[in-house]
Amino acid sequence: MSWRVANTCAERKFGSAARKQIIMFLADKASDDGSGIWCSKGTIQRHTELGETTVKRTVREFLKEGILVETGARTCKNGFTVVYRIDLAKVEALEPTLEPKIETGSTVAPVQPGPGTGATVAGVPGPPRPPNHPKTIHKPPTRKREAAEDEEDEKILAAYPPDRLRSKAACLAQIGEAMKEGIKPEDLRQAVQAYATESAGFTRSKVCFSDNWFQLRRWQAYVEKQAEDKEKAAALQVDHHKRLACWISDRSPMCKHITGNQVTALLASKFVTEAQIQAAGLRS
Repeated sequence: MSWRVANTCAERKFGSAARKQIIMFLADKASDDGSGIWCSKGTIQRHTELGETTVKRTVREFLKEGILVETGARTCKNGFTVVYRIDLAKVEALEPTLEPKIETGSTVAPVQPGPGTGATVAGVPGPPRPPNHPKTIHKPPTRKREAAEDEEDEKILAAYPPDRLRSKAACLAQIGEAMKEGIKPEDLRQAVQAYATESAGFTRSKVCFSDNWFQLRRWQAYVEKQAEDKEKAAALQVDHHKRLACWISDRSPMCKHITGNQVTALLASKFVTEAQIQAAGLRS
């Protein structure tokens, strides 16, 4: 266990509560240089209580971003476990969680930073620091932001089967907790819609009450399924682009079926160059 690695990770933003929870668990297993992390994804899942798909996806993201590095493998009863290292340089480059220090300048006669302890000529103690000290930072009101968040919560709850709605306040509280964990409002709304569609043919007694549904986190399976579907769709899209790139590099007669939007996507993915596009006759 390394307090240095744990403190470094704790003072940086990782993009979501789930990502922060996983990196903090891994930091707890690391040596002072970030190395020697030896724990399976199943172990991470059991200790963080996150979904299996969430853990696997987050570890893949950390590896892709360079925050985690595979340094080897160690044998275990189930075969082997990958050994990881946290790249502290990558972590330290992330946005810090601390608010920036804001300097407000000073006057010709600077304001005393603390309560007055001096005395006048007559020996009377100086006045205490006023409550409206110049260095007091007043945060702007957040009513507009809170109203927007409340509107998102209402939209999510409105997607639930109306005849099974119960305890609106409890449902909205659970929705708020889910979004604090890093679940995107659109993903949560789609999960609720998926359940509503799935249970459309059920009798009223077989549809879960909304407060129980959110409290039991039954939305999580739908959110993870959506993430898997997106990953599969992205993989299929990449395979399709690679096939189109082969047509272009071979100047196949099939190039005539490639659309302008596909050409733009291929250039953006860097599977082909502008010269190859022109050589295949797709652009003059």
